[in-house]
Amino acid sequence: MSGKIHFTSHYNDLSTNKGFQFEFLCDRCGAGHRTRFAPSVTGSVSTIMDTASSLFGGVFSRAADLSNHANSAAWEKAHDDAFEKSINELTESFVQCPRCQSWVCRQKCWNQSKGLCKNCAPELGVEMAAAQASHSVQEVWAHARMADEDKHLDAAAWKDVIRASCPKCGAAQEKNAKFCPECGEKMAQSRFCGECGAKQNMTAKFCNACGHQL
Repeated sequence: MSGKIHFTSHYNDLSTNKGFQFEFLCDRCGAGHRTRFAPSVTGSVSTIMDTASSLFGGVFSRAADLSNHANSAAWEKAHDDAFEKSINELTESFVQCPRCQSWVCRQKCWNQSKGLCKNCAPELGVEMAAAQASHSVQEVWAHARMADEDKHLDAAAWKDVIRASCPKCGAAQEKNAKFCPECGEKMAQSRFCGECGAKQNMTAKFCNACGHQL
């Protein structure tokens, strides 16, 4: 052969005594390209001689043995030629990454804009979508682990002040309870404007809706 065989560990030899066929695989995704089956002339001749020997024996059997020995070298050369041809045929379908040295398919696993395989230079849009999906899954699991009484705490609920200790006895609170488990004091103190009825912060001096002094 005139050139180096780049796919020594990334191809399947599907050749038989009747012809040649090769399958080349991508290091990243495992997808492959298979060459068309190319009939072998030497294989056909050997098959004809074997048939003749089985029918007539004698001199034909002797000729078949000699033919097989002669054709073995010819078959090997034809095999190498077919392999080289298949490499040349599929060269455009594969490219070697200069960073990790992997041979990858150009169609799916090669980042053309970066000149690297997608293991070394992933497409950012794909990575962003995957990160968002992963984050959403984490939120689902986090929500599933929450206690039933805490699942109602949406964005609006978080705007309310959540007390870490009881306003009456000072006992620390394990969770966002409605009443203190020590003294029974109501934890969520409510305050409303006497003028317009809007809900107010417990420390506010003026109504945040109408400006009325509290």
